[in-house]
Amino acid sequence: MSVLVVASVPLYQMFCQATGIGGTTGVADYAPDESMIKDREVTVLFNADINGKLPWYFKPAQRKVKVKVGEEALIFYKAVNESDEPITGVATFNVTPFKTAYYFNKIECFCFTEQTLQPGEEVDMAVSFYIDPEFVEDEDVDEIKELTLSYTFFPSEDYNKQFE
Repeated sequence: MSVLVVASVPLYQMFCQATGIGGTTGVADYAPDESMIKDREVTVLFNADINGKLPWYFKPAQRKVKVKVGEEALIFYKAVNESDEPITGVATFNVTPFKTAYYFNKIECFCFTEQTLQPGEEVDMAVSFYIDPEFVEDEDVDEIKELTLSYTFFPSEDYNKQFE
């Protein structure tokens, strides 16, 4: 029973990534070939939140970007540790509307690992992504012109406690 409980979190995360449930995005090693880029454009909006226990400033460097389906995009978030001690944070994320998350793929993201910022340190955190070309074939997302990529940063120790 203990093994099942320990394994349930990573298995659930894998399931969510595979299906897009709860707005969980996919992960890819690289973007599709340029021949796969479609004419359809989608506006991706960026959101940033911080858990109240994390003394960081965290905001997207740009509020939105327009991308063609299948085209790789690179955007940045800015984070600043406003405390006088090193702090490690971890970001959770989702994409809304949830039905679009299945098609949203990250190649690189600061959310893949914990981030440690020194006192007063300011960093630009990159996200490289694309929207899967199959997006244009799905009638359930025909009306979608915008989607939102949202992050929430938590102190690492608080985030990890929920899985103990």
